Amino acid sequence: MKFTIVAALVASASAWTAPKRFELPASVKAAVTGAAVTAGVAVSPAIAGDVGAGEQVFNANCAACHAGGQNVIMPEKTLEKEALEQYLAGGRNEKAIITQVTNGKNAMPAFGGRLSDEDISNVASYVIATSEAGWDE
Repeated sequence: MKFTIVAALVASASAWTAPKRFELPASVKAAVTGAAVTAGVAVSPAIAGDVGAGEQVFNANCAACHAGGQNVIMPEKTLEKEALEQYLAGGRNEKAIITQVTNGKNAMPAFGGRLSDEDISNVASYVIATSEAGWDE
């Protein structure tokens, strides 16, 4: 299952950015995309942000309230896949997460003035990817 998730993430390589020190060759990206399609994996729209960088920003700015994908203020509104779909305005997608992080809502503060647009996009990518794979508690 984890291989399938990794394959789907790599398959969205048109906008996937690897760390600067490592870039997959186009032929590898194409092969993984083909393997994901052959295996019947639905390849979702490309993730615009850098998941690894998003994890770092998340840990530094979000984990105090959302460690392990949970929510210490409103326990039912977690970052789990089903809860994001149910409670996030616009559903579980990167754009909706970017909007929520940028503008805040209810007890969640706005991070638009504190984090760059790139950092927010990276956090959104990390949240989507991790909610798909499952949060490690």
